[in-house]
Formats: sequence, structure tokens, C-alpha cells
Amino acid sequence: MSRIGRMPVVIPKGVDIEIKGSHVRVKGPNGELARTFPAAMKIEMENGEIIVQRPTDESMHRALHGMTRALINNMVVGVSSGFEKKLEVNGVGYRAELSGKTLVLHVGYSHPVMIEPPEGIVFDWDARSRQIKITGYDKEMVGQVAANIRRVRPPEPYKGKGIKYLEEKLRRKAGKAGKV
Repeated sequence: MSRIGRMPVVIPKGVDIEIKGSHVRVKGPNGELARTFPAAMKIEMENGEIIVQRPTDESMHRALHGMTRALINNMVVGVSSGFEKKLEVNGVGYRAELSGKTLVLHVGYSHPVMIEPPEGIVFDWDARSRQIKITGYDKEMVGQVAANIRRVRPPEPYKGKGIKYLEEKLRRKAGKAGKV
């Protein structure tokens, strides 16, 4: 049995959950998320917990079991406490700033790169630590927005200039050896 799939999802206070067949709607203080899951998975609410069960031990059902439970847990955690990703801007003259809600990146191009936040996403820039913080209630959206910002100027392996995840380790390369 799936170790992830068999664990119940605990529902914190202030979170309302509505289950209609395979459609789950989660509403909390941070926002509202809804998702339709595969019809084979049986989703039930018992004693303030959500339990996901699978019909058979087929490999497809085993895979869907853990994934369904993890997605429901991400929805519950997102609307109750939210998610965040941090990016770090490295390089001489590289910087970011907030213009209203828009993130403006100055990363070595002839023009500034403007990034508008999608609904439910908030940007924060700390000039002292040179970090961009992306927060939101949808884990998938937070990760995708962070990846899109990183894609503007990925870190290069020689000097490490660019935008990288805070916890990311860069593999640095040696430069030219020169003549002897």
C-alpha cells in the first residue's frame, strides 16, 4: 500500500472542504482551490480528515493513490498557510525592484524585464539580501512563476551570475588555463 496515499489529510480550522464525487473544492483564509481527480479514486471525509482509497492494486491505481492524496494535502496547506519560493539575484549591476505589484528585473539586458504576478501570487524584493520571494496559495503556480523568473537569466557556470533558487547549488567550472 502507498505510504503517502494511506495517510489521512488533517483539515485545520478555518478550512471548508466540499467533496462531490471526484471533484474537491477547498476554501480557506488565503483563497479557494478546486480540482477534479481521477474517478477511480474514492475520496471521503471522516472525523475532520480526508481519506483517499484506491479500488485495486494495479500499478496505475497505486500511482494515482499517492498523487491524489498529495495534491489534496497541497490544496489544504495552500489555503491555510500558503507556499513560498525564494530566488537569489547574483551579478554586478544585477538587481530587481517592485513597481506596484510588478517585478522589474535589471539583469544585463538592454531593457528591464517586467513580470506581472498572476492572480494569487505576491512578489517581495529584499535589496539587502538580494532575494526575490514569491508567495501564494497554489503550490503549482508558485513553482511555475519561480521557474519563469529564473528562466529570464539562469545562472552561468563560470562566475555564477544570474537568478538562482536560494537552496540551489551551482556546479562551477574553471576558466581558461592560459599559456604557460
